[in-house]
Amino acid sequence: MTQKVLKRITNAMDSDKKLGYLLIFPSLLVILGVMLYPFLYSLNMSFSKMDFANRTMNYIGLDNYIRMFKDSYFINSLRLTGYFTIVTVIAEISLGIAIALVLNQKFKFRGFVRGIMILPWALPSVVNAIMWKWIYNPNYGALNALLTQMHIIGEYRDWLGEPSSALHAMIFANVWKETPYVVLLVLAALSNISGDLYESAKIDGANAWQAFWKVTLPIVKPVIVVLAIMKSIWAIQTFELPYILTGGGPGGGTELLSFYIYKATFKFLDFGMGASMAYMITLVTFVLSLLYIKFLSKDGEIV
Repeated sequence: MTQKVLKRITNAMDSDKKLGYLLIFPSLLVILGVMLYPFLYSLNMSFSKMDFANRTMNYIGLDNYIRMFKDSYFINSLRLTGYFTIVTVIAEISLGIAIALVLNQKFKFRGFVRGIMILPWALPSVVNAIMWKWIYNPNYGALNALLTQMHIIGEYRDWLGEPSSALHAMIFANVWKETPYVVLLVLAALSNISGDLYESAKIDGANAWQAFWKVTLPIVKPVIVVLAIMKSIWAIQTFELPYILTGGGPGGGTELLSFYIYKATFKFLDFGMGASMAYMITLVTFVLSLLYIKFLSKDGEIV
């Protein structure tokens, strides 16, 4: 009797599994259609040349990739993106940790200040870019007004029209928006640190700086690794800022990779070249992730 009951239960479970697979099958088809097909199509496009007259795609092997590395504009975009990524990631993580340490202390209206702190990150990227374009305006921008009233500069400057300042103005706008996200995650990590650890460090004679290096940083390190990876990927993929703020100018001085891929693909209609550069970004972000995990972890495990 017991065996019959168990057999019925087993059959019912197998039937439920089959029903479950059947129910998720349409969703799997949609996911494959939305993700896998475009991936394979664009990969094939990166090895091809589009013939718009005949509406065909001709296979040309690695020519797009070879031509990409011979393109001086691509090399310039690669160099600018590398600089933009390094500076923004270091600035955002450093500022984020410092602000999080301050906001982790007990003071009046701490909850209100924490809420205000997250607002820049909550802004849509396009809104943030438009806002900073107005702030940097050479005729009536708030930045020029502030700096002249403080007697830091003698006259209004075109911050986005000068090669020496346009890229750094874009970096500042990105850091302003993205730093609160770092603050949010680091604060979450700091809230898990027991006060007893700091008391023990204080008894052992550690000062505030030593307590940070020996207690705070090791516990927050996994979050920093994740943030470094995410921020690097997001910085490499930055598109709204150069598109809205500068249009890649002046003289290609702010033409980051994502924006140059957009130009090559949709302005010059070189879809094969655009696809090959897009896959280059994918490869770079993958390698960066591996490097961060290797150098910021121990024995392959984040510590």
